[in-house]
Amino acid sequence: MDINEFKMRGKEMIDFIAEYYENVDSMPPMSSVKPGYLYSLIPHEAPEEPELFENIQQDIQTKIVPGMMHWQSSNFFGWYPCNSSFPAMLGDMVSSMLNVAGFSWICSPAATELETVVMDWLGKLIGLDSRFIAIKEDGTEGDGGGVIQGTASEAHIVVMIAAREMAVDRLKSYGINSNDIDMIRHTLVAYFSDQTHSAGQKATSIIGCQARIIPSDASFRLTKCALQAAITKDRQDGLIPFFVCATFGTTNTAAIDDLYGIADVADSEHLWLHIDAAYAGAALVCPEFRPLARGIERAHSFNFNAHKWLLTNFDCSALWVADSTHLVNALSIEREYLPKVKGATDFVKDYRNWELPLGRRFRALKLWFVMRMYGASGIRAYIRKHVKEAKWLEAQLLEDGRFEIMAPVVFGLVVFRVKSGIIAGSACDVNKTNAELVRRINNDGRVFLVGTNIRGVHVLRPNIGSTYGTPENTALLVKVIKECTTKIIAEYS
Repeated sequence: MDINEFKMRGKEMIDFIAEYYENVDSMPPMSSVKPGYLYSLIPHEAPEEPELFENIQQDIQTKIVPGMMHWQSSNFFGWYPCNSSFPAMLGDMVSSMLNVAGFSWICSPAATELETVVMDWLGKLIGLDSRFIAIKEDGTEGDGGGVIQGTASEAHIVVMIAAREMAVDRLKSYGINSNDIDMIRHTLVAYFSDQTHSAGQKATSIIGCQARIIPSDASFRLTKCALQAAITKDRQDGLIPFFVCATFGTTNTAAIDDLYGIADVADSEHLWLHIDAAYAGAALVCPEFRPLARGIERAHSFNFNAHKWLLTNFDCSALWVADSTHLVNALSIEREYLPKVKGATDFVKDYRNWELPLGRRFRALKLWFVMRMYGASGIRAYIRKHVKEAKWLEAQLLEDGRFEIMAPVVFGLVVFRVKSGIIAGSACDVNKTNAELVRRINNDGRVFLVGTNIRGVHVLRPNIGSTYGTPENTALLVKVIKECTTKIIAEYS
């Protein structure tokens, strides 16, 4: 493909993308293919000779698209959103054009400096404490700052490594030598609730420490008292607490942990406090949600996924640290083929020392495009629209009388189930009814949602968060829920 054909094919591909978005709502959100479908449709070896672009494009339409879950459909209400937007796509195109491996300032100064600036923009937009901002108001560098990770799972690993570094430094300050510290690393303990994302526990497996899972309260929150009790017991057993993750918007129910109380414990027990706000952190662009996040200003690190609910195509996970010292110390490895800037190093960040990979894409571009083309006001309006529609959905379900809301509706998530009194039977029968309702809704093909289990109770959890969704799409969701529920009740009665 020469540059002239690239121009032609590029325009065709833009048209193809636009047509997909124009028509995606007419497709069933959930694919109906069976496992292994693609293996029988494509050759089992790479082509020996070049193929025509037209053939590849045809295969995308006939073989790939049918096997996709359409996350960008306005009728997709599953899990949490995986937002895309046209400005973000354009930013990604520029990133692909430049195609840098921006592991250090010296190999692409603009890639590094734009990330620093855009992460400061975003940090200020969501109201983060000044400790997390890289460039101070007087123009000098601060101790903290932001970095774009691939996912919140990566952020968990990175900050846990930094927390271990902080714990090791503390042990050394007590006079414990390095050999003895190596012998007791396995006694380090990280704390999570039973509602914390599985990424936290996976991170402990990777770095080789222990995970303590603490039961959440009746509102599915990790509390100060429960955390303190777990730490006290572990210290009595000779273990070393070093890290705690508090969640702002859990996966199951969008619950908010006792952030301020947990910060009290983290301070007194010398733990690294990480705030996982992968989904709900985007809501902090709206000032009315910030009182719910009281305590994040005391954290060591804060993370949310701009690729979930902030209009930025995957992957773009925004992580801030209040002090990068332990992070950089833990992840810095120098090699002669990785040159460093000599002389003044103000504003020089080697982000390879802030993450696991060496190479990194120019992801700041798409976030930059989004923030400039939507503006703060547009982003706030976008979040508020979804919250308003979620509240409307809650009201419609309650008005119907057959459903009960199982968790407070704060953001875009609505957790509900068919009431136990609607269908006669045991708690097991009610759970089967709600599980069957999920299956019927998805098999209907007009909308898609997922269910989950909270303390033995099966619930449905549609989430409002589509980039281009309208109230009509939410109304369709309500219609399908009610129709499927009516059919199940008629059959089970």
